[in-house]
Amino acid sequence: MKDTPISRSLIDGAIEKYGIQDFAKATIREVKAIAEYAEKESGVEFIKMEMGIPGLPAAQVGVDAQIKALNDGIAHSYPDIQGNPVLKQQASRFVKAFIGIDINPEGCIPVCGSMQGTFASFLTCSQAQKGKDTVLFIDPGFPVQKMQLQVQGVPFVTFDVYDYRGDKLRPKLESYLSQGNICAIVYSNPNNPAWICLTEEELSDIGALATQYDVVVMEDLAYFAMDFRQDLGTPFQPPYQPTVARYTDNYMLLISGSKAFSYAGERIGVTCISDALFHRHFDALSARYEGLPFGMVFSTRMLYALSSGTSHSAQMAMAAMMQAACDGEYDFRSEVHVYGERARRLKEIFLRHGFYVVYDTDLDRPIADGFYFTIGYPGMTSGQLAHELMYYGVSAICLITTGSHQEGLRVCTSFIEDHQYQPLDERMAVFAENNPR
Repeated sequence: MKDTPISRSLIDGAIEKYGIQDFAKATIREVKAIAEYAEKESGVEFIKMEMGIPGLPAAQVGVDAQIKALNDGIAHSYPDIQGNPVLKQQASRFVKAFIGIDINPEGCIPVCGSMQGTFASFLTCSQAQKGKDTVLFIDPGFPVQKMQLQVQGVPFVTFDVYDYRGDKLRPKLESYLSQGNICAIVYSNPNNPAWICLTEEELSDIGALATQYDVVVMEDLAYFAMDFRQDLGTPFQPPYQPTVARYTDNYMLLISGSKAFSYAGERIGVTCISDALFHRHFDALSARYEGLPFGMVFSTRMLYALSSGTSHSAQMAMAAMMQAACDGEYDFRSEVHVYGERARRLKEIFLRHGFYVVYDTDLDRPIADGFYFTIGYPGMTSGQLAHELMYYGVSAICLITTGSHQEGLRVCTSFIEDHQYQPLDERMAVFAENNPR
């Protein structure tokens, strides 16, 4: 056995110090804390792949607009709970430009990041219809969304889509929907953590079933238009961001400023509710909220109770970024394309040293290179692999924490720097020698 870059005793001691019994279930924050501790104690730079935080500067057009709004004195008053009309109009236009669908500005409601958007959406959907109180996740997915439901006391069920792509997806979904208790279906597209992208046929099946069984689809577009296999960045021209919105009226689109615009710190996003769903009256909501339709319950009850609105200046930043993108003055896709290049280079290193990509295809197409990808190593469980890689100064989270049933890790490309490819290559060469397949 060759020596590892970081001593095994240092890593094992840190894991024990944090009280982690099963490293496969270690949270993102716990993995991050151990990596930072080991880096400080050893003096060896960690190659950190556990945190899904943007690794690029915030879009300048947004920063400038936010500063101007603050200088103009906007901070002195409460924001409108429905959102600033400028942002609502630009969000509607953005959806038309890059998704190719029509949503009235009325249904485009700013939120304090998509996290708040999902929290309020879960509240609204789970209360809308008597007997339909359970959320269905097409996993793997973002773990904190399940924590939100745990906080709310709302039940949820999940399945790993790994074995249910293509024509297998519809019967799998129907096996849950036919029970009659599902209020909403949730997935991200592109997917966190697998970076798979649902096909038009799969989205069509989801939409048809959502209509048939009268459930709401919550489409998480946190990584908007970041399938770099096709040009999704030309406003008002196809191809457009794929969406279930072409196949049902029962949808909510969660559009975040965090990744596409690298604007994570100001907590700004837009929840876009279809015109039909926004104005629909549900008996349970009407009885509980003075006859209000779905969209007004979402904004004037759920969001109002949570935060009394979304920051004025952040709304102006989001509006400016969306407007510039629609006008062709800001190519946000070219800004974030670096994530795809990082993924390509990282995959090449891991594959050359005996690793494999866990979620490797969208049916017959290799997955895109982007913000995330997944890796496994022959003969190792998720927990064993994550633990072992810490000795080599590489940190990542286990897929089990995302609802996946596969053995492997999620790799995030956001913090990778050019000087780290060579040491990663060298460390993985030692890893492969110490762990023969």
